[in-house]
Amino acid sequence: MPVQLNHTIVVATDKRRSAAFLAHVLGLTVGAPYGPFLPVGTANGVTLDFWDAPEERVTPQHYAFLVEEAEFDAIVDRLRGAEVTVYADPDRRVAGRINTWNGGRGAFFADPDGHNMEIITRPYT
Repeated sequence: MPVQLNHTIVVATDKRRSAAFLAHVLGLTVGAPYGPFLPVGTANGVTLDFWDAPEERVTPQHYAFLVEEAEFDAIVDRLRGAEVTVYADPDRRVAGRINTWNGGRGAFFADPDGHNMEIITRPYT
């Protein structure tokens, strides 16, 4: 079997809040708890398993999601509706804008614990 990413753990101060936030924004669902984890699954079978930890254990990470053009617009609309700032850059300095890198569109936003989330319509490679 070729190597595939199956899941990753997303450390959060409140796994329910963080999983619900990401699921809502991306138009996904929160799965049933699995041990200490609360999963949000993607279309390619990868799950982000949210896990509660004290605030001092949360180190912001980067998570990127490849989405369809129409879904990109819906996600940006949901972010703006939730008053979450969208940024054109990973440093989150260019607020309120998206980028057009690599012939597609992209945007960055922070989750409740400061993880740097990214949506793109074309893969970089």
